[in-house]
Amino acid sequence: MSLFSKIAELFKRSETITRTKDSKAYEKQYAQGKLGARDRIQALLDTGSFHEYDLFVEHRCKDFDMGKKQLPGDGVVTGTGTIEGHPVAIFAQDFTVAGGSLGLMHARKITKIMDHAIKLGIPLIGINDSGGARIQEGVDSLAGYGEIFYRNTKASGVIPQISVILGPCAGGAVYSPALTDFVFVVDKISKMFITGPEVIKTVLGEEISMEDLGGARVHTETSGNAHFFAASEMECFAQIKKLTTFIPWNNRKKADPFPAAPPKPGFRIDRIIPEQPSKPYDIRDVIAALCDNSDFLEVHKAWAANVVVGFARLNGETVGIVGNQPAVLAGVLDVDSSDKAARFVRFCDSFNIPLITLVDLPGYLPGVDQEHAGVIRHGAKLLYAYSEATVPKITVILRKAYGGGYIAMCSRHLGADFVFAWPTAEIAVMGPEGAANIIFKSEIAASADPDATRKQKVKEYTEKFANPYVAAAAGHIDAVINPEETRGALLHALRISTAKQDAVPDRKHGNPPF
Repeated sequence: MSLFSKIAELFKRSETITRTKDSKAYEKQYAQGKLGARDRIQALLDTGSFHEYDLFVEHRCKDFDMGKKQLPGDGVVTGTGTIEGHPVAIFAQDFTVAGGSLGLMHARKITKIMDHAIKLGIPLIGINDSGGARIQEGVDSLAGYGEIFYRNTKASGVIPQISVILGPCAGGAVYSPALTDFVFVVDKISKMFITGPEVIKTVLGEEISMEDLGGARVHTETSGNAHFFAASEMECFAQIKKLTTFIPWNNRKKADPFPAAPPKPGFRIDRIIPEQPSKPYDIRDVIAALCDNSDFLEVHKAWAANVVVGFARLNGETVGIVGNQPAVLAGVLDVDSSDKAARFVRFCDSFNIPLITLVDLPGYLPGVDQEHAGVIRHGAKLLYAYSEATVPKITVILRKAYGGGYIAMCSRHLGADFVFAWPTAEIAVMGPEGAANIIFKSEIAASADPDATRKQKVKEYTEKFANPYVAAAAGHIDAVINPEETRGALLHALRISTAKQDAVPDRKHGNPPF
C-alpha cells in the first residue's frame, strides 16, 4: 500500500470517529441546547490550538453484546491546547456515544491526560456529560472512577483543576468535580447528584425533579458545590477563559502579570462606608475602588454571600481577596462562609497568589442551628487556612472586628504580614452594647435610671475601645491609615513582600478540621 493510500485510510478512519453531527444522538444533544464534545473544546480553546490524542482507542468489553458495538473514541475526547495562549490539558465526555458512560478505556483516556497535565505542569479542564458508569463493564467502571479520584487528589495544589458540568453527572462521578478547584455549571443543562429522583422516590417516597434536586442554581445557591453559574455554554466558556487569566499554570509559577491600571473613577473609597456603624454597604464597591480597572472576578458569588471571595489585580499582579459582606447578615461568619473562605484561601496559598483580607464583621453567627451544624469545626477551617498560608497576607480592618471574627479574618495573630486599619475600625471582644451590659451589669442594675446609665456606659466603652488605637498601641495593627491611602498601602506591601519566605514545620502534612 502506498503512502498516499495509507494517508487516505488515516483520514477515513479519523472521519468515521469524529463524524458525529450526522447522528440522531447529536441532533438530540443540539436540540437540548448542548454542543457536542469536540464543539465544546473548539469553543473553549484558542482557534486551531487543539491537538487530540487517543482518537483510535476502543472499548474492550465483550459481554452483553458489547463486542458488536462500535463506540467512537469510547465516548470521551482528550487532548491539549491553549487558552489565551496558555497551555491546558482537556477532556470532554461525549454524551452522543453510549451516553458518555465511563468504561475501562474511557477512564484510561482521562487518567492518561491527567498524568500528562501533572507531568507537564499545565491546568486540567474536564467537561463532564455522562450517564455514569457503564454497567456492562461492571467493576472495571468503578475502578476507572477510583483511578480518576486518585489523580484528582495527587494533582491538588500542583496544577489548577477545572470541572465543567454540561449534562448529567451522577453517582460516583460527582466526586471528581468535588475534588477539583473550580466547578462551572450552566442553567437547565447541568445536573449533579449522588442519587437521582427515582432512587429518592423509591427509598424515601419523595418526589423531586432533576432540576430541583441537582440543577445549576441548586449547586450555586444552596449546596455550594459549584463556583460559577452561566445561562449558556458559551457564557460558561467565557467565564473559564477569564478565570485562566488570573491563575498560574502550576504551583511553581505565578500568574502572568497584566498592564497596571488604576481603578475606575466612579468608585470613591472615601464615600462608600456609611457613617453609622450598623448601616450596611456592598464590600464589592470597596474592592472596585482598590483593584486595577475595578475588575473583580467573584468566586462562589451566589452561595454564602455574607463573605465575598475572588480574584483581582493590583499593579497588574493577581491577588486573592476575601471580604466580609455587611450587606448580607452584617458580614458575620457562619458554617458556609467559613468553608467558602477557607477553601479559597488554601487555593491562593497553593498557587502563589497573595491574599488581601477586608474586615468588617460583628463575629460568628450565633444560634442553635449554627452550633448544631458544627460552626466550631467549620469556623476552625478558616483559622487553619490563614495560619497555614505562606503567601503574602495583608489585612485591612474597615469597620467592625469583634471577638473571634477579628482573629479569624487574618489577624496579626494568624500570621498576617501587614495589618492596616481605617480610623472607622472598631476592634474589641464584642460590640459596645453587649460589652457594656456585661461589664457594667451591677452599676446599671443599681441605677435609678438603668436605661440612661446603660447608654452612658455604652458611650464610655465605645470611646475607650471601639477604635483602632488600642490595638495599634499594642502593635497588633501596623498603621492606621486614611481610606484614600489604602490602595497605595496595599501596593507597597505587595511590592516588598515579593521575596517573602516563611519557615514551616517539617511534617508530612497537617490535619485540618475537615
